[in-house]
Amino acid sequence: MPTMMSMRIPKELSKALDHLAERTERPKSYLVRKALEVYLAEHADYEVALERLHDRSDEVISGAELRRRLAR
Repeated sequence: MPTMMSMRIPKELSKALDHLAERTERPKSYLVRKALEVYLAEHADYEVALERLHDRSDEVISGAELRRRLAR
């Protein structure tokens, strides 16, 4: 079941959201939900990248080596 949420946003952001909703003929709630989904997915990817960056056992290869492996 969906959860109701209320929040305050700057006037400029609200105007931009209104404009986008009008141009796309989508409800503002739809646009906010999609934006949040994208942000959360990108943040999850960022967390994985940081973990791999700090994992000393993770192999580091050159771009040339990557292309060679992908060509197999």
